[in-house]
Amino acid sequence: MDKVLIRQLSIETVIGIYEWEKQIHQTLLVDLDMAWDNSAAAAADNYQHALCYETVSKCLTQLITEKPIELIETVAEMIAQCVQTEFNVPWVKVVVMKPGAIPHAASVGVEIERGRL
Repeated sequence: MDKVLIRQLSIETVIGIYEWEKQIHQTLLVDLDMAWDNSAAAAADNYQHALCYETVSKCLTQLITEKPIELIETVAEMIAQCVQTEFNVPWVKVVVMKPGAIPHAASVGVEIERGRL
């Protein structure tokens, strides 16, 4: 199975359940594994057959920064739905990390997989 990967996409947004969190921007780090048949793009050396990680990254950044969100679980679901519907990706694994969310942990996060391989 082929995959297109994005690692540690940094998104500054309003995220959290506490009132003080709703007043500031925080960083989320997003990892994506997206099932994609890369053979046509590779054989033709043609960008038109590739899944453009720049376009995906810009779309997700816009989506997640549109409005405040309380839960990283919601962020993960929004990302999975967007990737599958907007880019016709049959399977996606999404990891959303929130650095510095709790003391004594570098980061906290969630991981989901949606679709079929």
